[in-house]
Amino acid sequence: MIKRSVSDIVEEIRNTLEGEYREIIIEGEISNLSSSASGHWYFTLSDENASMRACLFKMDALRNPLIRKVKNGDKVECHGKVGVYVKRGEFQLIAKKVLIGGVGDLKLDYENLKRQLAADGLFDQEHKKNIPLLPKRVAVITAEKAAALQDFLNIFHRRSLWMDVVLSPALVQGNDAPASIVGALHRILMMDKNSPSDKKIDLIVITRGGGSMEDLWAFNDEALAYEIFNCPIPVISAVGHEVDYTICDYVSDLRCETPSAAAEIITETMVTIIERLKSAVSSLERSGRFISMDSKRRLEEVGPVQIVDIILSRFYKLKSRFERVSQIKDFDQITRFSDKYLDLDRLIDDLFRLMDLKIKNNHLSLEKQNKVLHALNPKQVLVRGYSYIQTKEGKVISNIKKFDSLDSGSQVKVIFSDGSGIATKS
Repeated sequence: MIKRSVSDIVEEIRNTLEGEYREIIIEGEISNLSSSASGHWYFTLSDENASMRACLFKMDALRNPLIRKVKNGDKVECHGKVGVYVKRGEFQLIAKKVLIGGVGDLKLDYENLKRQLAADGLFDQEHKKNIPLLPKRVAVITAEKAAALQDFLNIFHRRSLWMDVVLSPALVQGNDAPASIVGALHRILMMDKNSPSDKKIDLIVITRGGGSMEDLWAFNDEALAYEIFNCPIPVISAVGHEVDYTICDYVSDLRCETPSAAAEIITETMVTIIERLKSAVSSLERSGRFISMDSKRRLEEVGPVQIVDIILSRFYKLKSRFERVSQIKDFDQITRFSDKYLDLDRLIDDLFRLMDLKIKNNHLSLEKQNKVLHALNPKQVLVRGYSYIQTKEGKVISNIKKFDSLDSGSQVKVIFSDGSGIATKS
């Protein structure tokens, strides 16, 4: 026997697969479809017996715009080659072209069963049982070592004080899973029937983590749907993730997005009660401290020492007021109020004198400016014998160039200081 390294084996498998399956066409049903920020598309191809990973890289996706119309459950035809990712030892289909081939068998079966059960009234709201606000005992149906169970229990135990959890283990994936889940449900009903009144089961939670449609197919079983519908105990379905919907979700009395969400909803009322109790305790402690401090203060106020202090304080206040009253007779001497009246009269006289002076100065300045304006008036120039001419349109002819530009025989207007006249250019 020859000892080989992992790298050697994976590399040989890679060479064999990539050399053998360089151009293939694979038909299957799409699930777990997603796109990355870099533009690559990833999905799973499956049929009733097997599944494999596949990808459509960015450049090929740009040449296949129909990829944006593909949905989970669609049957497609993928052209491409098999590639091996050496670091993880995984093989996948590297698609070059994706053609839509119709709705997949699983998706079609799911929709048909959903329509049938809806027509039979299994999803009607009027048949839904109320979820107890404070269940004492909760039964959970899931795989014994499932991560979903741990998620549920972690939140449940952290938020709950007195609720009991009973596990009824079952298979949650594979061909035998539906019968296993039904068997777990029957065990819970039998346990409830044989338990005393204080140990009855108040609520059942059916749960598992997320996965592809194939992984969750056990929860799309018709027999399981009728068992849940006829169950006398309220049932919560917490299967998969937020985007996953199964027949179990529709027929149960309440659907939760995840196992953690189910634990939070079940314990919500208890958490509210606990928070209110904590708030009440804090309020009582604050009230107790306030009453104690207030009582101590009031007790100190009526003690002998405090009464003597109050009497002395009032005595000194009255003494101070009396001393101020005895000084009123010397008010004018202290304040020199008469001097203030004299100062005020003097200031008023000064104000009127300054106002008169200001008015006179402004009057003289105004007269001086008026004379300047009169001297600069253009008409004063005309009085000294000057005149100016205008065209018929009123434009001033200020130089010989403008006058020469007039046509011979043109009439102009001559402006004098006391009137105007018309002249004709020769």
